[in-house]
Amino acid sequence: MDSIKILDINIDCITFNQLLETLDMGVLFTPNVQTLLLAHDDHEFLDYYKEADYRVCDSRVVKLCSRLLPKPIPEAIPGSSFFHEYCTYHAGDRNCSIYFIGAAEGVGNLAANNINNRVRRRMVVGSYSPPFGRSMTDIEMANLADEVALSGATVAVVGLGSPKQEKWIIENRHRFPSIKLWMALGATIDFEAGTLKRAPAWIQKLCLEWLFRFFQEPRRLFSRYFIQGPRFFYYFFCQLLKQ
Repeated sequence: MDSIKILDINIDCITFNQLLETLDMGVLFTPNVQTLLLAHDDHEFLDYYKEADYRVCDSRVVKLCSRLLPKPIPEAIPGSSFFHEYCTYHAGDRNCSIYFIGAAEGVGNLAANNINNRVRRRMVVGSYSPPFGRSMTDIEMANLADEVALSGATVAVVGLGSPKQEKWIIENRHRFPSIKLWMALGATIDFEAGTLKRAPAWIQKLCLEWLFRFFQEPRRLFSRYFIQGPRFFYYFFCQLLKQ
């Protein structure tokens, strides 16, 4: 698969439909402005990112910037939009069973109910909300591995936020042999539960979904968007100069 390097990460040149038709196993990461900066600052995180089988552009801002490169990214594939369509695409596939890891207590169950009602079968077979502010103990990890195995899940959606979710997948996927596909999808579980709202389509097309998210969670996202975010454009400009 062709890819294009933005800052330190090779992003796949793939369309939404191509990903939908081919994604059946491996590890999916969805780089955006935040994760590109994290990978630039943290070489350990970059090494984890290189372990992914798919790295698809989550950000319309990054996609727009790529138009200044010799080979632009063909399409932005926001993880939350993709997962929603992924569930619809596999509605009749009984071999596709999903387990949620992430979000606050009860949110995963709410998201599971919404999806299962929509696809008219029990596609999401379980959810787990990890402890907040600390790592899981060995006993908690073992219990989770047993629960996932018993659930029959073949797909795991991890929504712990970056960089935690990517590191968690790479370090722990060996504990879950029944899982064929791992997806690190940030706030997707919250979106599916309805506890967070996606920006309207017209705001997404204007590349302003980040601003919509900011007004939902201003205290948490201020630093990400207004202090860290501008650094991306500086580093990208430096990349353009080198090329």
